[in-house]
Amino acid sequence: MNASALTSDPQIRRAVADCRDITRNRAGNFYWGLRLTPEPQRSAMYAIYAWMREADDIADDANTDSAQRTARVWAFRAATDEALAGRCAHDSSVWRALAAVAREYTLDAHDFHAMLDGQIADLVPRRLQDWIELRTYCTQVASTVGCVCVRIWGYDHPAAIALAVDRGIAFQLTNILRDIVEDIARDRVYLPASEFARVGVTPEELCRWSNPAACADLLGQTIALAREHFVRSAPLDGMITPACRPTLRAMTEIYRQLLEQIARDPSRVVRERVALSTLRKVLIGLRAKTLGGGA
Repeated sequence: MNASALTSDPQIRRAVADCRDITRNRAGNFYWGLRLTPEPQRSAMYAIYAWMREADDIADDANTDSAQRTARVWAFRAATDEALAGRCAHDSSVWRALAAVAREYTLDAHDFHAMLDGQIADLVPRRLQDWIELRTYCTQVASTVGCVCVRIWGYDHPAAIALAVDRGIAFQLTNILRDIVEDIARDRVYLPASEFARVGVTPEELCRWSNPAACADLLGQTIALAREHFVRSAPLDGMITPACRPTLRAMTEIYRQLLEQIARDPSRVVRERVALSTLRKVLIGLRAKTLGGGA
């Protein structure tokens, strides 16, 4: 088998090193799982994360208006298509690394386009109306990531991609709960309007926790939905390449523990951003590595 350019070509290795630094500095929870990935998949995942981070930064750039950001996202989409064809349209580490990944792994452009569609939708204030809209959003911004990961890790069952969609939804619902106050302040309300109407509170009242029982009920429904998607996607852990299972196991356990912290005291999300300590994440990673590739 030919050596991977991701780990053997000096120029690409430098590009991957830059992507690794971006991942270490910005990824938070993902980095501790990605460290467990064997090469060359680890380098590929650093490139994917750096691409996602750049896309997020364009969408979140408060120094430009929505029209400018939209234009930048479309230019980013065109450069992405070039990279996915194995060509480097721009002389930067992210594009060099992504083009190298595309030359070695079978990636689906739909995953990248759907992710960017989610970014474009976030460029203007938005309030989702129902669970169907929320599922669509989670699929765009998170399940796509799961599908890309699974394609790079490798899998041995056709259901793996569908299960990656469910796992991504579980992760994104957890993120929505953690970031709810910050998102509402930016007029991005991801929990459905139908749920706010059901419990009789507004997003602003939720941020004040002005009706504790109703607010806890509202978040409880989202917690239950996230748990359901963790359970539904459980078979995925045994379907991917054994050497990459510790990565998925660690990332999943980190998010599961975040969700359970929120479940123990839902009001925490309006007081602080729920997080795990670095030590806790290291211990989760060590346990995942100890369990190895077993299902």
